[in-house]
Amino acid sequence: MSGTGMGGEAGAQHARSRALAVLRIRSRALAVALLPAAVAVVLIVAAAQGRIEGSGWDSARWAVIATALLVLLLAAAVAAVIVRARPALSPTVDLAESAAPDLYRLVRDLAERLDVPPPSAIALTPDCDSWLEDRTHPAHTGAGQGAMPARFIRGADVRSGRARRVPAAPVLVIGSPFMWWMRVGELRAILAPVVAGTGPSAHPDIAAARRFVRGLDAAVGVAARPGLGLLRRIPLGFVGSIARLLLRGCRVHAAEMERGVAAAASERAQAVDYGVRIVAQEQVGLAYAGWDRLLTRVALPAWRMGRWPSRLDAGVVSALTELSRRDRLAEGFASRLGERPACDLLEEPGAADEATSLLAARLFHGGPAEPGPAWAPVDWAAYPEEVVDRKWRTEAARLHRVLDALGERRDTEPAAPTLARVIDHLTASDGEAGERLAAGIAAEVAGEEAASAPPAPGPESWGADAVPLFPLQPPRTGRELLADHVTAMVCCAAVDTAGALPGLDWLDGPSLLVDDVRRSDLASPVLTLVEDGDADALRTWLSSVGIRPEKPVRLV
Repeated sequence: MSGTGMGGEAGAQHARSRALAVLRIRSRALAVALLPAAVAVVLIVAAAQGRIEGSGWDSARWAVIATALLVLLLAAAVAAVIVRARPALSPTVDLAESAAPDLYRLVRDLAERLDVPPPSAIALTPDCDSWLEDRTHPAHTGAGQGAMPARFIRGADVRSGRARRVPAAPVLVIGSPFMWWMRVGELRAILAPVVAGTGPSAHPDIAAARRFVRGLDAAVGVAARPGLGLLRRIPLGFVGSIARLLLRGCRVHAAEMERGVAAAASERAQAVDYGVRIVAQEQVGLAYAGWDRLLTRVALPAWRMGRWPSRLDAGVVSALTELSRRDRLAEGFASRLGERPACDLLEEPGAADEATSLLAARLFHGGPAEPGPAWAPVDWAAYPEEVVDRKWRTEAARLHRVLDALGERRDTEPAAPTLARVIDHLTASDGEAGERLAAGIAAEVAGEEAASAPPAPGPESWGADAVPLFPLQPPRTGRELLADHVTAMVCCAAVDTAGALPGLDWLDGPSLLVDDVRRSDLASPVLTLVEDGDADALRTWLSSVGIRPEKPVRLV
């Protein structure tokens, strides 16, 4: 039976049957581990009753006992690693109920309407997605430090009225851009099918199957960590091979189980805000596009300088409003901004925005977990001066340092750096000026990034709070870096000699303002100079703005 196109009840039944298939694999693995011990018990009992005698039987009995002990020892080691290994968790910002009572109330009302258990907690993530996450593994609940594992909560059996243990509900993780861009009704509609997933999650078989699969996956991750010593690599390699074998057996069943869970949740949520959800789905796509542009064009330049915008979620509203203004397909979306935003459900939206903004910097750039002198927050009002202008002057200074290292300074040149010097270098030499300059800049940038990169988490701690790194952009080529640095030099000259100003474009990042108008036509003349050594187009552009390339510029 396929997991696609299933109805609610059919999907739930399919998920339960697949969960049982996963648990049967677990039971078979346990049976295989216990089989030598069972044979050993039979031989011991038979020998005690005098049914088998002779040296041959004695040798066989002791061989089976030794094999049983070895298998039990190996099985215990595998089980210990699976239990101790910490399943991967999504890095999030936890929201206590006191910090978002209205949001918790909305989610609980939604769960009550869907007739499912409410999520155990709510967290924010700097991503355009929402999901449920199981955090009941002992490694996540402090079980290893004397606390009881919070795998279960006390509940009541409706049929018998007796108390019983039911699996603890998962945590609801909400994409922080949704909280700022979505209206309250839209957020409720988007969360309905997600919250509906707590129903299947409460089924004991599905919860047990998920824990088993996540434990196997965590064990494989432990065995695959680099830097393990020989004494740990060999036994963990064996454990990893066993876990991979079990995962291969569970993969199809686990995937079908999740499809069934999704089908059941989707069907259950059909009756809740269905019309609003169709409209809200359009906002999801728009939010993703604007969030991606904001991170890559606006946040990334600041992160590279040791600054992190502290209001990324508020910035996404400005970015999406600008996108709505520019994109004809998004016309009319800005009118929704008069409705109540979902961030009003938070007691302190600014504090939550700052926390998720810092987490985004850690996730996508690898910054430190706490602010410091070399890792300071920056407000949007100060972004042009503290990020854009500083970025241009830093890159211009690097450009001239590399020129100096190449031995290009002559006695006739002024002591202060000028744009004319850069243009003359790129036009006077053949393609090998440009190549040497680009290679020098790339080498210096690589060295600076390597020196400022955070240390990789060590493999010695299975429970380390290591945050994965998701780079936003691939490494830049030397030519791309050279074009960026020449652009920065032009912008510095424009600010110092033509009265231009650094600016911020919500979708394109750092921008040059001439007479309060954004100039977006600089890229083409710079590329012509860098790639072809032809400065005519750039000189015409400089003349139109009133920039004097022979004048020195201020560097950092």
